[in-house]
Amino acid sequence: MSAGSAPPVRRRWPWLLAGAVVLAVAVVVVARVLRFSEAGESFVTTWTGAAPQPRGVAEGFPAWAAWQHGLNAVFLLFTVRSGWRIHRAGRPSTFWTRRNDGRIRTANPPVRIAIDLWSHFVADTLWVLNGVLFVVLCGISGHWARIVPTAWSVVPQALSAGLQYASFAWPTEDGWVDYNALQQLSYFVVVYIAGPVAVLTGLRAAPGFAARLRFLDARFPLRTAKAIHWWTMWFFVAFTAVHVFLVLATGAIRNLNHVYAVRDDESPAGLIVFAVSLLLTAALVVALRPPVVRWAAARTGTVLHRPPRPPRPR
Repeated sequence: MSAGSAPPVRRRWPWLLAGAVVLAVAVVVVARVLRFSEAGESFVTTWTGAAPQPRGVAEGFPAWAAWQHGLNAVFLLFTVRSGWRIHRAGRPSTFWTRRNDGRIRTANPPVRIAIDLWSHFVADTLWVLNGVLFVVLCGISGHWARIVPTAWSVVPQALSAGLQYASFAWPTEDGWVDYNALQQLSYFVVVYIAGPVAVLTGLRAAPGFAARLRFLDARFPLRTAKAIHWWTMWFFVAFTAVHVFLVLATGAIRNLNHVYAVRDDESPAGLIVFAVSLLLTAALVVALRPPVVRWAAARTGTVLHRPPRPPRPR
């Protein structure tokens, strides 16, 4: 490959984007044909898309769920951002090594890792702690009943809701009262399946654990763990993109009030909180420049920074 030629992956991006657009249009066309056919009308009448859930589930959202929803978005952003930087980075120039003293002391010497991997571990740890707290509070408060399916009827109900979404004939449920079946199934997969899969495969692929888990190489190879971890990240990215689109497209003001202001009305409170959270997140992204990250990493370990060598003159 010559120095001026573009990498093959970059050449494929326009074609992949065009293919995604064509596929999306085809899905909408087919969904509308099915939805407004006689069989589609009968199916949606029988299965309205409502999520099955136990009686007595409280309406609305607790305040802690709103706070954790916002924090989850921030932690997930930095987790995906650092993971993408690890994937795209070449030879690292900055490394971090944990100090093997104090309260955290191990028999084996600490493993030196790239600073981008340290950033990924920090963001991922915060994301995992927030998720564990969310699961615990869901179990204590009974909020789990909104996102955990309790009957197999959730499958045809979710298919009906998906058909309505794809045909742009939105389901008519009230998110303040309950989710539709597709939402419930999606949130269940995100919280109770994709989250643990991301954590377990991430631990399996972590340098410190990978070196100490050689006995798993035959049954759960490192390459397999990295592949699953990679595609799980893209699942979260795709889910977030669709989730944000549907929140804004199916009644942005009321939906933002539900998840950011914990209220069910048309006031601008949720929109204001959402806008402020975006500004704070953007400011945090700008503030976490490489020198700041190295300074923070140095508080918990030893940082070795080797500035990249300037290119040799021809």
